[in-house]
Amino acid sequence: MARASEHLIHALIQTAARLESGAVYSWGHLGSCNCGHLTQTLTGMTPDEIHRNALERGGDWGEVSEGYCSTSGLAVDTLIEGLLDQGLHLEDIEHLEELDDPKVLRRLPKALPRHLERNNRDHASAYFRAWANVMQDMLDQTPLDPSP
Repeated sequence: MARASEHLIHALIQTAARLESGAVYSWGHLGSCNCGHLTQTLTGMTPDEIHRNALERGGDWGEVSEGYCSTSGLAVDTLIEGLLDQGLHLEDIEHLEELDDPKVLRRLPKALPRHLERNNRDHASAYFRAWANVMQDMLDQTPLDPSP
């Protein structure tokens, strides 16, 4: 699971809000899909820039992240490195693309199914919000540093 931070929580909520407000959403476009939208929030890149970089490897974000190599020099790997630097793990990218992290799914509102459709804007938005709640719980459970 990603490293919890206020920054990442805010990015997840901001991404959900952007989807809810009608931003272009297309699961088949690497800059406008689930991971593409979070990448927009975290990097400030446009959907087309993200898409162009991700196409260096091909496949969906799960497949793109599986091929990650920190020393490749490819723009897609530099992009993924930026996501990792902000607290994501490679498995978070894979889960986000499929909307299937079990910890996140357990935090979904009761009205939603436990199996989300990966290409459904409303499901993606709910996943981002549930993930933000998981991250907030992780922060709330972080022990305080007892040193002065």
